[in-house]
Amino acid sequence: MAVVATKAIVLNTIKYSDSSLIVKCYTLQSGLTSYLLRGVLKSKKGGLKAAYFQPLTQLSIIASHSEKKTLHHIKEVHVSNPYKTIYKDIVKQSIVLFLAEVLSYAIQEEEPNTNLFSYIETAFTWLDVHDNVANFHLLFLFNLTQFLGFYPNVSEKDKLGFNLLEGNFTNSTSQKNTIYKNQFYQFKKLLGINFDAIENVSFSKQERQTVLKIIIRYFELHLDGFRTPKSLQILEAVFS
Repeated sequence: MAVVATKAIVLNTIKYSDSSLIVKCYTLQSGLTSYLLRGVLKSKKGGLKAAYFQPLTQLSIIASHSEKKTLHHIKEVHVSNPYKTIYKDIVKQSIVLFLAEVLSYAIQEEEPNTNLFSYIETAFTWLDVHDNVANFHLLFLFNLTQFLGFYPNVSEKDKLGFNLLEGNFTNSTSQKNTIYKNQFYQFKKLLGINFDAIENVSFSKQERQTVLKIIIRYFELHLDGFRTPKSLQILEAVFS
C-alpha cells in the first residue's frame, strides 16, 4: 500500500450501492485511476463530499494505492482550481459533460502522461474564464489527438482532402473515409491554432455539427472501443 499525493481530474462517477461512488480520475502521478468512496453520498460532516467529484473538477488528493486492487481509496481531497462559471453556465456545463465522456473513452493508457494532464488542466481553466466558447469543444478534441498519437500530419496540408483513417492529407479524394471540399475546408480551420485564436474562427451551427461528427469519426477510426458519447445529443440541443 502506497500513499500518493497527486493532482487529479475527475472523468466520471458511478453510483455503487446506496451510499458509495466509484470515481474514475486522470491523475498526474498515476495516470488513470479509480477510487471507491464509501458512504460519500450519506456523509454530512467534513471530509469527502460528493460535490467534489463533478465531471472535470480539478482536485488535489492524498490517496492509498494498492498494487493488488483496481479500486483505491482517497484519504483527503480539496478542489485545487475551483471553477467560477462552468457549473453555472448551461453551455459550459454541456461542453464539460460531453468532453468528460469523450476523455473517459479516449484515455486508454493507464500510465501517467504529464503533458496530457497539463493540457486538460490548462484547457478547462481557460474555458472557465472565457465567454466566447461555442467552438471550444472542437478545438479541444482536435488538439487532444496530439497527445493520443494521431494528430494530422500537417506537412502536406495544401492537398485536396484528408484521409481520416490514415491521418494524412491526400489528393485522391475518392478513397473511403476521406473528406474533401466543404467538409475539408471546415476541418482545416482548426489546424495549428490555440484556444486564444478560437474566437477568430467562425462556424455556422451546421458547420459546427459537421466538424464535430468528422472529429468523432476520426476518434472512432483511431481508438479501439471508442464510441459516440451519449451526451452528444445534449450538446447539439444546447447549440441548436
